[in-house]
Amino acid sequence: MYFIAAFGALLMLLSIVMIVKPSYWAVGIVSFSKQTFFHWFEVSSRMVCGGLFVYFGQATKHPELVNVIGYILITVGIGLVVVGEKRHKAFAVWSASTLRPIFSVAGVFSLIFGAYLVYISVL
Repeated sequence: MYFIAAFGALLMLLSIVMIVKPSYWAVGIVSFSKQTFFHWFEVSSRMVCGGLFVYFGQATKHPELVNVIGYILITVGIGLVVVGEKRHKAFAVWSASTLRPIFSVAGVFSLIFGAYLVYISVL
């Protein structure tokens, strides 16, 4: 359950960056996508986080929701393997440029969701 709270806190911090500096966020996505470890880091982090959400989900106030989030993360990780590194990187670059105008709004929702994760995990 502490993992989920920490995940929510990190999500909140990153959301603040999205809200305050959406252009910085977009540049960061493109820059990160150029790293050699980008694809496999994204795959493994989603798979591990998803597994931990499923494992620790029962200790939260809404275990069904946390399990669904965990399974979604695992599914996305598997999907990224299927899509492949080249298309994954291309999607990251495309989304950074195309979705930049909505990063601030998305960051607000992400901030609220991160706070919710903290709330259901530790309170």
